[in-house]
Amino acid sequence: MADAPATVDEYLAGFSGEQLARLEKVRALIRAAAPEAEELVSYRMPSYKQGRYVLHFAGMKGHLGIYPGPAAIAEFAVELAAYKTSKGAVQFPWSKPFPYELLERIVRWNLAHR
Repeated sequence: MADAPATVDEYLAGFSGEQLARLEKVRALIRAAAPEAEELVSYRMPSYKQGRYVLHFAGMKGHLGIYPGPAAIAEFAVELAAYKTSKGAVQFPWSKPFPYELLERIVRWNLAHR
């Protein structure tokens, strides 16, 4: 994407097939778990804010990245051990099933702890 998307719909329009389906399911899960959160594009990716940022996510070449922040990464470290993580990000390979239930718990935890 040369220009930064202005909306999450514009962001998602850059994907297709299974990647788009997974990104749409992640979006729906976040919106259901955090219905009061504002949906916006920040850092060129879908973002959710309720007072403070709850989570960002992005489709990359080899993975779907979520960016819940360092505290959430630490809180869920055991469950995230099978994935590549950094201080505030997790990479979920496209080639493996996505842990939707875990993402929902991370979103709810972030809402309660931010």
